[in-house]
Amino acid sequence: MSKRRDQRRMGRALALAGLNQGLTGPNPSVGCVITDAAGHIVGEGVTGHGGRPHAEEIALEEAGARARGGTAYVTLEPCRERSSGAPSCSAKLVNAGIARVVVAVEDPHPTARDGIRVLREAGVGILIGPGARRAARRYAWFLAKAGN
Repeated sequence: MSKRRDQRRMGRALALAGLNQGLTGPNPSVGCVITDAAGHIVGEGVTGHGGRPHAEEIALEEAGARARGGTAYVTLEPCRERSSGAPSCSAKLVNAGIARVVVAVEDPHPTARDGIRVLREAGVGILIGPGARRAARRYAWFLAKAGN
C-alpha cells in the first residue's frame, strides 16, 4: 500500500466518523473503511447511534468475504474486549482474515487498549499514525477522559 492511499482511506474513515459525532453516547464516533486485497473499498462503517454497533462491525458485515487479505482503516484503535461480552472488534478483524490494520490513534480506554497487541499477535500488520492529528482533535475529549 502506498502512503498516499493510506492517507486517502484514513481521510474517508475520519469523514465517516464525523457523521455521527455527538450521537454515540459516551462512546466516540469511529469510522472504518475496509479494502479488499487489491485495495478496493468493500465496506464502510460508522459507530451507531448510542454507541452500538461499532464501526468495524458494520464495515465487516458490508465487506463479507471480500475483507479476507484486505486492510481496515480505523480512526480509533479497535477494542480488545467488549463490556457486553460480545466478540471484540480486534477479534472480528482477525476472524475476517484482515491482513493489515491502519489506525489513526491508539485508544487509552481500559477495555479497548491493547486491541493492537491482539491484532499483532494474530499476525496482522499494523500501521499507526495516518490521520493522527485530525483524529486527536476529534477525540480530544474522549482521550482525556479515557486516559484517566
